Amino acid sequence: MRLNPYLAGLCAAFLCARALAAEPLPQRWVSAGSSLSEWIVALGGQDKLVGVDSTSQHPAAIKALASIGYQRQLAAEGILSLEPDILVGTEEMGPPPVLEQLEDAGVRIETLSARADLPTLERNLGRLGELLGDQPRAARVLAGFRQTLERQAAWVAAAQRDQEAPRVLLLLGHAGSRPMAAGRGTAAAWLIEHAGGRNVSEHAGYRALSSEALMALDPQVLIFTDRSLDGEAARAALFRENPALAATRAAKDGRLLVIDPTLLVGGLGPRLPAALAELSAAFYPTARKVSQQP
Repeated sequence: MRLNPYLAGLCAAFLCARALAAEPLPQRWVSAGSSLSEWIVALGGQDKLVGVDSTSQHPAAIKALASIGYQRQLAAEGILSLEPDILVGTEEMGPPPVLEQLEDAGVRIETLSARADLPTLERNLGRLGELLGDQPRAARVLAGFRQTLERQAAWVAAAQRDQEAPRVLLLLGHAGSRPMAAGRGTAAAWLIEHAGGRNVSEHAGYRALSSEALMALDPQVLIFTDRSLDGEAARAALFRENPALAATRAAKDGRLLVIDPTLLVGGLGPRLPAALAELSAAFYPTARKVSQQP
């Protein structure tokens, strides 16, 4: 007797689900990418983390964990010394030979997407919920994140009834060296858009621009972040190495904002709603600051 294809599919799905349920949950985790590390903590997995990469700085407690280095320059020896069951990261982590070496040593590699959009975040949180054995919590956390973004969007829409969206440029630097402008498809572009700004960089990804190009963009608001310097030191280094920025409207009007570079690593992270509220308040200074409370 031939089995109905639909029933056969159901049987296969059921058997697959049973197999996944029988698979032991990983207990010793290492994580590469700040957003993923933060989500693991938000989903109740902090006690399972035994190591994180150098971009994982929040919450402060995880900085006490063993460091596995920068996510793009991982070393197998250091990771294996932690005896992890699983390494969780995005396609940004590497290099590939190190990941292969870890797999050969029996470490499970879970690669999630760093794409900055809500459907990707939904898939990532769902998968982390499965690996942590608490999918209901992952669903609740996602729902709360969505609700906060909905309030943010409503606030921006109200603010834009009285003011046009400002032209915004976000620059990612390293000790003030030639900065990379954040273009389409980046977490930075998502941040600008959802805070109510208009990204002036139309290229895809991150790209270094000449002084002439930076001046031509002439943003009304300049956001900068530096992977090795903070605050005033980052601002001073940026303008020292890129004096043409002083001629932009943003610099002349003093509309210079600094953000934490780890907000932009590993896709959409749990700290982004708070960052959006701060940016929106700077984009629309005459509007009431958006509340993060439900």
